Amino acid sequence: MGTVVVGRVAKAHGITGELAVDVRTDSPEMRFALGAKMQAKLRDGTSRSLTVAAARPHAGRLLVRFEEVVTRDVAEALRGTLLLGSTADLPPTDDPDEFYDHELEGLDAQLLDGTSIGTVKEIVHGPGGELLVVNRPNGEALIPFVREIVPTVDVAGGRVVIDPPEGLLDAD
Repeated sequence: MGTVVVGRVAKAHGITGELAVDVRTDSPEMRFALGAKMQAKLRDGTSRSLTVAAARPHAGRLLVRFEEVVTRDVAEALRGTLLLGSTADLPPTDDPDEFYDHELEGLDAQLLDGTSIGTVKEIVHGPGGELLVVNRPNGEALIPFVREIVPTVDVAGGRVVIDPPEGLLDAD
């Protein structure tokens, strides 16, 4: 069973161990529900299990209290921690043009003629839209994840088809 990032601890909030969390999920009400369990991947590479004791929105973030975090010092030590949820808990997508990031990671990126240009490493969510980060022999390529440039996503077939505009792949 795989995991997906559902949030990142931005900072401690207050003196009782509450954490300000940048949400990275479309269903925070499910992922951060009372009693929800998740894995925390700390900056030093270690991990621990956390259980949600409370969550509330605040200034574009969630303020989350975990049963295992009871002081500000413990909360401060979690700054930058990635919060991971199980992919088994994800609802199926009804839209055939909608994908979870973990479904795209590892897919073979191919040109229209079937030539492999690399492997999808990750999806970057930015203010201008999503980008596929493709590992190529000469480095990484950032591919705008829009239908005009990525006309085909074949998760079952293990590939995405790229129709790059002139110059997009020339930087390497």
